[in-house]
Amino acid sequence: MEKADIDRAIKKSVIQALAAKHQYYIPTAVSNRHIHLSQDVMEILFGRGYVLRKLKLLSQPDQYACEEKVTLVGTKGSIKGIRVLGPVRPETQVEITVTDSFVLGIPPVVRMSGDVKGTPGCRLAGPKGEYDLSYGVIVSRRHLHASSEQAAWFGLKNGDVISVRKAGVRPVVLEDVVIRAGGSHDLELHIDTDEANAAVIKNGDLLELIK
Repeated sequence: MEKADIDRAIKKSVIQALAAKHQYYIPTAVSNRHIHLSQDVMEILFGRGYVLRKLKLLSQPDQYACEEKVTLVGTKGSIKGIRVLGPVRPETQVEITVTDSFVLGIPPVVRMSGDVKGTPGCRLAGPKGEYDLSYGVIVSRRHLHASSEQAAWFGLKNGDVISVRKAGVRPVVLEDVVIRAGGSHDLELHIDTDEANAAVIKNGDLLELIK
């Protein structure tokens, strides 16, 4: 087991022990802009039969960052170096920040991951081709991943909505945090870089959970 894995395991044990005393804290992960590709779109961008190359594992089970990057092209501008996350998905989904939406000229639509119908699109550019995505560009709604067991530490279940409080030099309460609980999740609050920068939050920070 690597040191980072040991540190996470220790932190979760402490969080569980505190929850038993009705003191609720959750670890934070700051999510940068990224893209999930469907098989057909991936092959258009990178070539027929292409297989994503795994760069590193992510904290959520079976998720990983890939070596591949693409360019997003909007009506006003473009952003290069958008990291691809694996594995491939049934539908292509782009996750950006509100700041990115201004750069691209794309309306910022806040949605949960996977809820992409009726959202804006953009052009995707890869080393082998380009693809006009008709929908699938979202600003991710803040959410808390947790296994069913971890959610139970806080008396929560999938679909519940909570708030979290961050203390310090720029204290803030983040509301409307959706619980995503189940076997494919591990305890971690996901916010984007806009939200993190505004409140001086960094990866691994513990925030207070408010039920």
